[in-house]
Amino acid sequence: MRPFPRTAGRGLIVAALVSAVLLTAITACTVTPTIRREERSALPTTLKTVADQVSITGPRGRLNSQERKRLIQSLGQQGHSSLLQRHLAGMAAFGEVDLSSGNQAKLLIDGPATFEAMFSAIEMARSSILLESYIIDDAVIAQKLAQLLARKRAEGLTVAVLYDAVGSIGTAEDFFDGLRKSGIAVCAFNPFKPTKRPGYFDITHRDHRKILAIDREWGFTGGINISAVYSSGSFRQRRITAEQEIQRKEGWRDTQVRVRGHAAASLDDLVRETWVQQRCEGDLPAAQVNSTPTQAFGPDVIRIIPVTPEDRVNRIYALLLTAIDASQRSVYLTMAYFAPGPDMIDALCDAAKRGVDVQLVLPSVSDFSPVLYAGQSYYQRMLEAGVKIHELQTAVLHSKTAVIDGVVSTVGSSNMDWRSFAANNEVNAVIMGEDFGNTMITMFKRDVAVSKPISIEAWRTRSLWQRIKEAASRAFEAVF
Repeated sequence: MRPFPRTAGRGLIVAALVSAVLLTAITACTVTPTIRREERSALPTTLKTVADQVSITGPRGRLNSQERKRLIQSLGQQGHSSLLQRHLAGMAAFGEVDLSSGNQAKLLIDGPATFEAMFSAIEMARSSILLESYIIDDAVIAQKLAQLLARKRAEGLTVAVLYDAVGSIGTAEDFFDGLRKSGIAVCAFNPFKPTKRPGYFDITHRDHRKILAIDREWGFTGGINISAVYSSGSFRQRRITAEQEIQRKEGWRDTQVRVRGHAAASLDDLVRETWVQQRCEGDLPAAQVNSTPTQAFGPDVIRIIPVTPEDRVNRIYALLLTAIDASQRSVYLTMAYFAPGPDMIDALCDAAKRGVDVQLVLPSVSDFSPVLYAGQSYYQRMLEAGVKIHELQTAVLHSKTAVIDGVVSTVGSSNMDWRSFAANNEVNAVIMGEDFGNTMITMFKRDVAVSKPISIEAWRTRSLWQRIKEAASRAFEAVF
């Protein structure tokens, strides 16, 4: 969800059209990442070469070359080993690829399943609970969480909450003061008042991550905030027909992943790093030397990818772009906010033209209309290239997931828009292998079943007003 006006009324669109000349110049200078095609084209796929290009940490430490080869081979036995090696090579084209083995990953669909799993893990916590969330609203679900965290703090656990000052702007300070009175360490990311934390006043740099790390053994990440909009599941038998209904809907469509193992320790480290970078009050006790899991909890190989605006290359963007370029069978994307740069559109269209099954599940309504219309401005070109587009009808879409060739799956906080790629702290979990990929594909097909397919014939005949909103919103998206 976004810290900006919720709708783009006619006045906004007219204003955007009046300033179109200026906006065109600004659009040409946007900070949407661009990665040259030649940088992502050479993909050596021999097992030895790929094994030499990746770093894998298991429960007993870093794997040597032979151990890496055996692990990649075992992943390949799930099916399509050549595709897996091809995608690992693509990832390695943009620097070291840090993978962790011995993890257990579980897909969580929508708020109720996610909150149930999170609360259950918190109940079992023995030493530390670290929560980082873009939005924490003062609703029933947040109150229940606050009570649980206070109880665990009273038991002597380290408990810390990091929230974004803009994302949680609607939450009264009394809520966070209540957490502090319970002994919980609380910190706002880039607060509005620079006097609260000198040197950190930057309203454009937001913390969009959603992380819960427990005992460095359990970790949760994805798109789900601590918010009332997730109070019920999204798969209902009725359709959303009016944009003004959005604000009173509960049951937004979103996805989270629960990981157990070394990947959870990586999420724990991320929260601690942000805490230090933000100069938050109340130092968190250092993670215990032996607190990182030393046993294998499952077969999953996971890559945790954090990004910040300071990164030279946005690694989530590079991962998606390279994987789409390398795709041979399928590209299935589910994206809440879809307004990518031209090279991402090129990659999707090129993949479809060479016979890859490229399908997108996108929103039919949104809590922020300009990005919805900006994304729709690319529909005609993609449809003409053979990309299949489906608009979800039964809920507000907030999920950010992808499964490519059935062997690369990603669940995270990063949208496909310039704000995620260049202005936010984001984090995605990437799970390698076909076993988890099949679960992702099943989820994708479930979303397609409650979506409306967009045909090229119908889209070519869309109204002039729709075209105006698309053009104006693409310009508007570039400057906000």
